[in-house]
Amino acid sequence: MKNLLKPDDTLNNRISYYLLMLLLLSLPFNMFYSHLLLIGLALHTIIQIRKITIKPLLTTVNFALAAVFLVTLISTIYSTNKPQAFTEVGRQVTILLIPLIFCFNPLDIIKYRNNLLLIFSVGCTVTIAYLFLQALITIRYYHLPLKALVSPAFTNHNFSEPLEIHATFFSMQIAIALVYLLYIFIKENSPKFKVFYLLCSCLLAAGIIQLSSKSIFAGIVIILTVFIPWFMLRGRIRLKYVTIVTSLLIVVIAGIFTTRAFRERYVTELRKDLSKSAGAQLTDPRLARWSVAMSVGAQSPVIGHGAGTEVGLLKDPFFDHQFYRSYLTGLNSHNQFISFFIKSGITGLLIYLFVLAFGIRVAIAKRDLLLMAFMIVVTSVSLSENFLDVDKGIFFYSVFFSLLIFSASIRPAENQAKNIV
Repeated sequence: MKNLLKPDDTLNNRISYYLLMLLLLSLPFNMFYSHLLLIGLALHTIIQIRKITIKPLLTTVNFALAAVFLVTLISTIYSTNKPQAFTEVGRQVTILLIPLIFCFNPLDIIKYRNNLLLIFSVGCTVTIAYLFLQALITIRYYHLPLKALVSPAFTNHNFSEPLEIHATFFSMQIAIALVYLLYIFIKENSPKFKVFYLLCSCLLAAGIIQLSSKSIFAGIVIILTVFIPWFMLRGRIRLKYVTIVTSLLIVVIAGIFTTRAFRERYVTELRKDLSKSAGAQLTDPRLARWSVAMSVGAQSPVIGHGAGTEVGLLKDPFFDHQFYRSYLTGLNSHNQFISFFIKSGITGLLIYLFVLAFGIRVAIAKRDLLLMAFMIVVTSVSLSENFLDVDKGIFFYSVFFSLLIFSASIRPAENQAKNIV
């Protein structure tokens, strides 16, 4: 973590480092800043291209990183909604651009990985603190009781509203920050830094609960109870960790059940989402919408209907099944796997599954907790959101997938599990 804000490197590499650092810090905020910083990083990379520093381009790694974009690009050829298809291609070009930047830019990503992730994590902590402060200021201004903080007015999308970001998409970023801070908390030997990392982790955990994303909460539980002890701990310390974490999770879940807003969000809404349709309702169950979306995809099961067609194709079936809210608001399938099936058929879906399997395989082979956490987060959110249809989701996917894959070849000694007998 030395030279966190002043890396010991060439001027060109320092500029690349700062641009990448600012890009990570900009992710929770207006996409204008992320786009601007990405353009700056791309231009700076082009200026300093040197033949001897270019990494191989035609590799399995780069194919896996760019596969989602390539599927969308190919499915544009036979799309019946070309304008929307081109819009999706333009939006997803980031997925192709980021790996190319990492290939052409001479910055040593492995060397600066921990610095970048720490800066990002601290930035997320400050952002969550800002959101809690905004909520408390609003509560005080309107003379509301403090318990209003855990009411629907200040949870889920209402909590992230000051940033104008979808609660689940923001939770994806917070999840990565939380896992990294827990990672360095376990690794750290200094009591002073341990306390700092623990406090930051607690604040981020509170933010995840407040944002109330069910898919992220499930993913975090899996990471905390399975992959952290598997990748990082051994012997008695693993047992001690599992006991403490399990106890804390029981307390948290009990708190969710006893708090009306959280119980409604985590339990009641989940039950509704997984229920069958019962005619016209105020909200349309996700499971019922998935069934309709699957039937639409099955009309062209091999190659799909093409990019940009999903929302248009779902309109009439949603109306026919009395999903009037979904029809009027033009909702998509809210499932990334089904979205691939509709747009690019079983071919596109299998490619996406290959990408997820590739990332998980690399994470296990390298014992890379952060990469595994990223793959768990992406997989869990893919079950409930079309996150690759929006800028926030695309930037999160492309930036972190490339950063973690290109820096995954860390020396084995750095990822050895702690073994206390």
